[in-house]
Amino acid sequence: MRYRTLGRTGLRVPAVGFGTWAAGGDMWGPQDDRVTLEAFRRAWDLSCTFFDTAAVYGDGHSEELLGRFMAESGAKPVIATKIPPKNYGWPARRGTPLKEAFPRDHIVRETEESLRRLNMECVHVQQLHVWSDDWTDQEEWYEALVRLREQGKILHFGLSLNTFDPESGVGVVEKGWVDTIQVVHNLFEQAPEDRLFPAALRHGVGIIARVPFDESSLTGKLTRDSTFGAGDFRSRHFAGKRLEETVERVDALRETLGKPGANLAEVALRYCLSFDAVSTVIPGMRNIPQVEQDLAPADLGPLPEDLLEKLKPHRWDRSHGW
Repeated sequence: MRYRTLGRTGLRVPAVGFGTWAAGGDMWGPQDDRVTLEAFRRAWDLSCTFFDTAAVYGDGHSEELLGRFMAESGAKPVIATKIPPKNYGWPARRGTPLKEAFPRDHIVRETEESLRRLNMECVHVQQLHVWSDDWTDQEEWYEALVRLREQGKILHFGLSLNTFDPESGVGVVEKGWVDTIQVVHNLFEQAPEDRLFPAALRHGVGIIARVPFDESSLTGKLTRDSTFGAGDFRSRHFAGKRLEETVERVDALRETLGKPGANLAEVALRYCLSFDAVSTVIPGMRNIPQVEQDLAPADLGPLPEDLLEKLKPHRWDRSHGW
């Protein structure tokens, strides 16, 4: 496993970390806790020492399972979690008052609840789970997180940006108020590379790249006939013509790679790791086979420059309306 430094935090994290959304057992369909704990242990054995979770994953269940894993194994990974907006507005809409989403007492209370579920006295990285650039110059959220840091309840803090909205994080990065930014970044969503990544490099902000597989399309396993269970959010995400259009885009990507048997998932992960701004990429993993498959590319390094150039035209077209 190759390691990188998480921006100015100084924390050493694996190139590929563990995304635990599915471990909550809600929006990706049912999940067996025993399988989740086995996956955590296997990841740790393979030197994956960074786990990203959130208070809303299974209404805290993902955090509870991580706490159980750490207690039973004695493992001490780097843990990042997230505070949900008080109004549960996903994504954060422009014009939403800060007091409706992240008032001071809410930030404190949610952090303390996460610490209880994780069975930790101090979490390494605390993040606001949604963001609006309307809040960039409002100090209440920042002062609350600074106070938690001073109290020894968090070490560092950052933001998780709304999907397809990397520009919203540029201002707060340049202001110097955050240590990390979590953002959707993959072969189709290349927009963070324009302004966010350069700003993060200039200011020492660690980038946590999420959704590297575009909600599973970049694993190459989806077909036009794919179906999803009622409890799987992808039944909505790929509703209408979106599944067919996404499969077409993946087929075009395979043609660019020029190798019928190319490991698309490996290319997808290595793509994210081809940017110096990215400290770690966090695919969602549910079981041991996924863990072993997704951690393997961490040893392979970035993609060749000529291939990166070929992949640029596959950038998501925002005029498409997705």
